[in-house]
Amino acid sequence: MASSNDVVLDVQQLQMRYGDTDVLHEVTFQAGRGEVLVMLGPNGAGKTTTIEILEGFRRRSAGRVDVLGADPEHGDEQWRARIGVVLQSWRDHAKWRVRELLAHLGSYYTPYSTHRTARPWDIDQLIELVGLTEQADAKIATLSGGQRRKLDVAIGIVGKPDLLFMDEPTAGFDPAARRDFHDLVHRLADLEDTTVLLTTHDLDEAEKLADRILILAGGRVIADGSPDELSRSIAGEAQVSWTVEDQRFVHTTTESTKFVHELFKQHGEAIGDLEVRRASLEDAYMTLVRRAESGEDTAPVHSLAEVTR
Repeated sequence: MASSNDVVLDVQQLQMRYGDTDVLHEVTFQAGRGEVLVMLGPNGAGKTTTIEILEGFRRRSAGRVDVLGADPEHGDEQWRARIGVVLQSWRDHAKWRVRELLAHLGSYYTPYSTHRTARPWDIDQLIELVGLTEQADAKIATLSGGQRRKLDVAIGIVGKPDLLFMDEPTAGFDPAARRDFHDLVHRLADLEDTTVLLTTHDLDEAEKLADRILILAGGRVIADGSPDELSRSIAGEAQVSWTVEDQRFVHTTTESTKFVHELFKQHGEAIGDLEVRRASLEDAYMTLVRRAESGEDTAPVHSLAEVTR
């Protein structure tokens, strides 16, 4: 966990209620400077509500939230200048040209640059960074879906934010653009010290990007840890499959090495097509969500060691 001086997001016992319905239940987590935190969870888990509260767009029902040293409900313009947001879609600016729009939006950050260690991006540098150099003078109406998404990312980081929120940022990206985006996120975190909180349904993307993964289900945090910790949280379970005399067998065990040893003692060379498959990140995610939705895990979990069973 980050030291107190490096904590950018500090969420404690966050609750949100609409009428008689609780959508967030005592959500607690932190994120440090330069950390990439990926938020996963099924639809309706509370991801968007959580992010909107952190951005200051929605008022919480209870709990404490500290974002860049301030309560987002009372953040001023200088505070907002330190935050970038990439929504699932941006309002239509079809008649603007790419460079023209980014320069216009970037100008809003200039008055606050003297209060920060990092200046806003040079616009041409930003355009190159997101991969829109060839479209710099094109009207936005002529951009493809993937290019429009790159522009959404550029708009989100035009002020070189200390904290960046991104909601499904790679929707519409082809594999090459997705890889370039991953490189961009790592550059922002590693070189610019930007803290990134993003949502995605792509577990492969989460594994590539995340320093930590936060899983929400039913408005609760059910797991919080690195991708490796998440995978190992159910790594004790392995699926062993084999054949004997053309019959196929499958067995799940927490002691795969011992089981395979006993299997060979019993059947020897008669064993064929032996395979031991350990849990992947996807397996871990699906297992943890299933447990939560079935009521096996009902309390918030803030360490993946607590979900190892």
